Amino acid sequence: MSEVTAVPLRPIAKGSLAKLWLGIAAVALVGVTAAYVGTQKQVAMAMSPAEFLASNHGGSVVETPSGLQYKILEEGDGPKPTVNDLVLVDYEGRLLNGEVFDSSARHGGPAPMPLQGMIPGWTEGLQLMNSGSKYRFWMKPDLAFGDRGVPGKIPPGALIVFDVTVKAIIPPQAMGMGGEMPPGHGAM
Repeated sequence: MSEVTAVPLRPIAKGSLAKLWLGIAAVALVGVTAAYVGTQKQVAMAMSPAEFLASNHGGSVVETPSGLQYKILEEGDGPKPTVNDLVLVDYEGRLLNGEVFDSSARHGGPAPMPLQGMIPGWTEGLQLMNSGSKYRFWMKPDLAFGDRGVPGKIPPGALIVFDVTVKAIIPPQAMGMGGEMPPGHGAM
């Protein structure tokens, strides 16, 4: 055997074997975590809305009697809107796979939204929030866009997710409308 190919055998130093196994365990953990994160959206999309909501409920996620699920991300201390109010909100609407279908940022910032005439989950959810709050809502199809969806944006029967921040509440009296929303301020 030549000197070039000869590999001297040295014993592993004390403590090195434990470090080696810890390193292997860390690499395996990183790999499993990356695989989980990479497939989490696909697993959620493969579930029916009812299956997803059943697995989502609990912990810090609260469910109302109608089936609207929400999580308080930041609690405000202002008043709560009523069904007749107009609210100024920042929002982002996503499909379960994370695809954003609408947001106030796309429209130039906080948007004024009437509570009357909106999708049921939106009307119910905003009335739970104090001014200054940020909530995440999970809306089953019958609280969102139902079996019709929104062509090109939201598939029929889709569960949707909204992150909403209430910036301000504008009562109808302040708008001089006596409790009526202006024409054209209906559904999203």
